[in-house]
Amino acid sequence: MKIGFIGLGNVGGKLANSLLRNGYDLTVRDLDRAATKPLLDAGARWADSPRQMAEHADIIITCLPSPAASAAVMEGEDGILKGLSNDKIWAEMSTTDEQEVVRLGALVKANGAEAVDCPVSGGCHRAATGNIAIFAGCERSTFERMLPILTTMGRRILHTGPLGSASILKVVTNYLATANLASLCEALVTSKQAGLNLNTAYEAIRISSGNSFVHETESQVILNGSRDINFTMDLVCKDIGLFQAVADRSGVPLEISPLLIEIFKDGREKYGDREYSPNIIRRLEEACGVLIHAPGFPSEMVDDEPEEPGYEVKPKGLH
Repeated sequence: MKIGFIGLGNVGGKLANSLLRNGYDLTVRDLDRAATKPLLDAGARWADSPRQMAEHADIIITCLPSPAASAAVMEGEDGILKGLSNDKIWAEMSTTDEQEVVRLGALVKANGAEAVDCPVSGGCHRAATGNIAIFAGCERSTFERMLPILTTMGRRILHTGPLGSASILKVVTNYLATANLASLCEALVTSKQAGLNLNTAYEAIRISSGNSFVHETESQVILNGSRDINFTMDLVCKDIGLFQAVADRSGVPLEISPLLIEIFKDGREKYGDREYSPNIIRRLEEACGVLIHAPGFPSEMVDDEPEEPGYEVKPKGLH
C-alpha cells in the first residue's frame, strides 16, 4: 500500500517516520523542504505537488497546523482533490474544525474516495515511538481499511463514529489538557509561595487524586525550566477556540472555557505566538516575583515505553 504524507512538523514528521521504519512505501511533502530531508534520506519519495501525491498514493495523510492550511492543500490548483479517484482514502490527522472536515470529506466522496479524520493525542514523545493514541471518525468499512496504518503510527486506536466525530473529541481532550495545565500552574506557584519544596509538591500531586497525564509531562518541563513540550501558544488558542465553537453550536453555556481563552490570549500577547504553551506559568511567576524551577527534571519528554503493536480500543457498553 502506497502512502502519501503532507505536513512534517513536530507531530507529522514523527508519524511519517513510524510508517517508514515499519516498511511502508512513503511519499512526503512539506512547505519546508528541509523537514523532509531525514525521511528522504531514509528512503521516502518526494512529491512535487499534493495532486501528484494523490495520484500516486492509495492513502493520503495531511497533518497541518490549521483548517485553512488543510483547505489550501485539498482545494488548491494542484491540490489533493484533483488527484483523487475511486477507492483512495484521505486521512486528516490535523486538529481541525468538525464542520470543515465534513465539508472537505463531501468533496472527497464526490471524487469516489473515502475520508477519515484521525487526529492524535498523547504528545510528541509518544508520536516518536508509535505509542500515541489516535481517534478515527469515518465509516466502519473505511476504518477497517485504515486500521493497519493507524496501528503502525499509534498504539490505542478508537473508532469514534462518523466523519467529524474524531475532530470534536480531539478538541474536547485538548481543552481538558489546557484546563489542567492552567490549574497546575496555579498549584505549583501556590505551593512555592506557601513555602513548600517543589520536588516534594510534584510527588504529592503525582501520587494523589490530583495526578494527570499533563502533570506527569508538562509539570516536569516547567520545573526543569525548558518548558519545551513541542506545543505553542498559538496552537493552544486555536484548539480551545475550536472547542468553544463546538460548545456554541451545541448551545452549551460554558464558564471555564471563556476564561481559558482569555488567559491564553493574554499569554500569547505577552510572550508571542511561538512561545511554548507551559510558559503560561510566567504570568503567575511575574505576578509573584518567583521562578518555578526545581532540580532533577528533564528538559524534554521522552517516551520510555517500548514500541508495541497498536490495537483498537472498544468503548465500554457499545460492544
